[in-house]
Amino acid sequence: MSPRTKESAPENGPGDRREAGPAGPANGAAQTTPEPGSPGAGWRGGSVAVRSVKDGMNAETSGEKKTTRVPVAGEDAGSAASAPGPAGGAVDGGDEVREPAGDTDERIVALRRFSALGRRWRAPQLGLCAASLAVALTAGAVAVGAVRDGGGPVPVASSPGGVSPELLAGGDLDAGIRALQAHLRVQPRDHGSWATLGLAYVEQARTHGDPSRYPQAQRALDRSLRLRPGNDAALAGRAALAAARHDFTGALRYADLALTENPYSERALSSRVDALVELGRYTDASRAADVADSRRPGIPVFTRYAYVHELRGDVGAARRALEQALATATSRGDIAYVATALGQLAWNQGDHKSALAHYARALAADDTYLPALEGRARAQSAQGDTEGAIRGMELVVDRYPLPQPLVELGELYEARGKPGDRDKARAQYALVDAWVSLARANGVDADLDTALAAADHGDRGAALTAARAEWARRHTVHTADALAWALHVNGRDAEALPYARRATATGYRNAAFLYHRGMIERATGHPDRALATLTAALKLNAGFSPLGAREARKALEAAK
Repeated sequence: MSPRTKESAPENGPGDRREAGPAGPANGAAQTTPEPGSPGAGWRGGSVAVRSVKDGMNAETSGEKKTTRVPVAGEDAGSAASAPGPAGGAVDGGDEVREPAGDTDERIVALRRFSALGRRWRAPQLGLCAASLAVALTAGAVAVGAVRDGGGPVPVASSPGGVSPELLAGGDLDAGIRALQAHLRVQPRDHGSWATLGLAYVEQARTHGDPSRYPQAQRALDRSLRLRPGNDAALAGRAALAAARHDFTGALRYADLALTENPYSERALSSRVDALVELGRYTDASRAADVADSRRPGIPVFTRYAYVHELRGDVGAARRALEQALATATSRGDIAYVATALGQLAWNQGDHKSALAHYARALAADDTYLPALEGRARAQSAQGDTEGAIRGMELVVDRYPLPQPLVELGELYEARGKPGDRDKARAQYALVDAWVSLARANGVDADLDTALAAADHGDRGAALTAARAEWARRHTVHTADALAWALHVNGRDAEALPYARRATATGYRNAAFLYHRGMIERATGHPDRALATLTAALKLNAGFSPLGAREARKALEAAK
């Protein structure tokens, strides 16, 4: 299973990014809340000149030096529209900031422990424990969150100066969230800081793989809107929360509401691009990316601009936009984020050496950045270093057992084929079901994750049901591919072929999509087309999947 979407990749936006476009430090960065029609209004302090991505590309040939003045984060915490943060408390209607007893949901801890045990236990034990874990996670989803949210307040030092947006965006998220909580104890009617707290929970859910933070985010954002109805920071936060829950129609609605209040909201502009991408409205997404680039050029917009162009097959434009983003990156988080996006783009084109170089740069900036660790493991596998890939993916899964790395680790075990590896692989696939149960209990639409994982490694009927449900909600290249493959594994290849062709129709260069289409063409009696498509898949990225690439080669050998 190759990476099919950026929803699971850190970012803050599409989604994980994530088939959502890149998200990450982009959405988590502090932003202004200028008045409509006046870019930068309300900012104090200095500013930097940032060239739009279009101007940057044009300048390569024309030498033009056009720049757009973009404000630098000032001291006003109430105007910060977003800030990632790992620890923090939910808000239950009173003026107190309530904080959970620990930084991590007990269910997430259980997932991690089970992931580690899964590499040692035998299959019967794993099946029983996985089933029990899934039931416990689902049954306890509301109860555990309620206990944590209802706990007594934890004393923290006051912060009379408010919360610096740079503190939240600069990487020390624990300190940032603690400062935010302290500020809200002193200024409980600060609507902007409640919005920031809500966004912090959205970011924490993404980075920790902990969907139980989403209800907490909802409450904090609701509180912000009660204090000041229609404030753009909270509306943009609701857009981010809806996208994180894969409610992309809702995300688009809230992004538009936020932009009505503040046309220069960086988060709302970014979330609007994300939502349109995830709804399959690629032409509209391209226009939205151009608008965002003209209003708020910067890393969040550049990365989305790049992804929109990649989806349309313009890899050169995508690479130039990301290179421009990297050239403007100064914080370790931004460098790691953009370098990882460049690594993913290189990997998609089969340039594994360049991908590893980009991941190395990302990890030099932040050696704990999980998307870079995951990408490096993927590239190592493609180059034949299965042991190194397994070690790297185990590190990722032990910390954050999310569906995509769980499936990829399972496939790496299967590809290695040592005694006990098949049982280890089954353990990873069982954990996907547990995570999906947790996600759904916290309002996340997990049908795409279910369809992709179950089609190859689970209940094929469930995969088709989930794929049909996701297709009914949104028509994207990723949902088309998922539905095509689910139909194929259920023996319905004639129905599958139109969807497989649709998945590859935009020009998006994805070897897994080509592999799926080639196998479906083969099954529908089109041997010449299958031969050409499977050859193209391996030519594009010979290491797109440890199991899929192997099957593609077998099919080509059989055709000779």
